[in-house]
Amino acid sequence: MARPPAPGSVIVPDWHESAEGKEYLACILRKNRRRVFGLLERPVLPPPVAIDTASYKIFVSGKSGVGKTALVAKLAGLEVPVVHHETAGIQTTVVFWPAKLQASDRVVMFRFEFWDCGESALKKFDHMLPACKEKTDAFLFLFSFTDRASFEDLPGQLARVAGDAPGVVRMVIGSKFDQYMHTDVPERDLTAFRQAWELPLFRVKSVPGRRLADGRTLDGWAGLADIAHVLNGLAEQLWHQDQVAAGLLPDTSENSPS
Repeated sequence: MARPPAPGSVIVPDWHESAEGKEYLACILRKNRRRVFGLLERPVLPPPVAIDTASYKIFVSGKSGVGKTALVAKLAGLEVPVVHHETAGIQTTVVFWPAKLQASDRVVMFRFEFWDCGESALKKFDHMLPACKEKTDAFLFLFSFTDRASFEDLPGQLARVAGDAPGVVRMVIGSKFDQYMHTDVPERDLTAFRQAWELPLFRVKSVPGRRLADGRTLDGWAGLADIAHVLNGLAEQLWHQDQVAAGLLPDTSENSPS
């Protein structure tokens, strides 16, 4: 895998907060609520702002209970489950995210197809993991700030899931960051992990998002602000990897020829 790009070097980081960015984001919202897209659906943009779409498959990996399903729900603007239930089989969720490229000033619509599979199903059915890994563009490895064992399991997860896929993007996400006061994973351990593995690491909160005036509906704009750093980071890693694979950028991985 190519060495990860510096944050903000590929994608304009705060573009989603600009007037232009909000114009594009409006296509994934309806009346301040996030739109839910099926596998064959896509946002509709006015003809003058038609843009290219870059599609990617992402497998979400982690111990049971770390918040894989909750993370995908937050990224998609859905309700975060209050009570943990093991995901039965494979669950796929589509998330669209427009982003502006630093180099060309061009806007691209990123289509992320997240694959989430329960740990019990992975252990019970041998075909589940190969199906999740097939033609996958990125692995998201989750740990919980409130579960030390999930953090210590990361090296094993990386080896088991991504060991035979060196060209696939790998990112690490720490969930339940809003409970950091009770963390089992101190900052020094995160720093040591980043230095050893040289992987992007993001933090996400697990609390339900802000609601609209009716007190029931999730505020779509507020929800996007909460998870923009993760979607931008994912877009950045994947676009950079594609540019390297196409020979448009030099391969800086350790195994590349000098």
